Amino acid sequence: MRALVALSALALIATVAVAQDSGPKGISASAIKWGPAPGALPKGAQLAGLSGDAGKSGTFTIRLKMPAGYKIPAHKHPHVERITVISGEFHFGTGDKLDEKGASKIGPGGFVELPANTNHYAFTKVATVVQISGDGPFGIAYVNAADDPNKKN
Repeated sequence: MRALVALSALALIATVAVAQDSGPKGISASAIKWGPAPGALPKGAQLAGLSGDAGKSGTFTIRLKMPAGYKIPAHKHPHVERITVISGEFHFGTGDKLDEKGASKIGPGGFVELPANTNHYAFTKVATVVQISGDGPFGIAYVNAADDPNKKN
């Protein structure tokens, strides 16, 4: 069985910078702080934490900004993953291998919910931003261990 990769770097990025007291909180689009996505994701994406801490138990919300041509090979998470497209086009599918021909595409406002431990993949053809919510701690395990960016040179 392949080990689940804990995203401690993601936890650092995804921790909200606003006070954690009770009550409503808001972040304007211009105030979102983007940084490089953690090493468990292919290079080239940026990530921003909106709510919660993805490295701990509890609900979190992050945004992932991907350039055109970005690919995330087949992988799974130990939790449900809820994805809303903010801009661009998000291509995804289920299975053990990235299959562009068999993928579904959703545009801005579109939503997909992927059950826990479901092998799936994603890619973009144009620059795309998605919002991801789930219950932490966040983790990712690649179907093919050689696809794990942490194991590449």
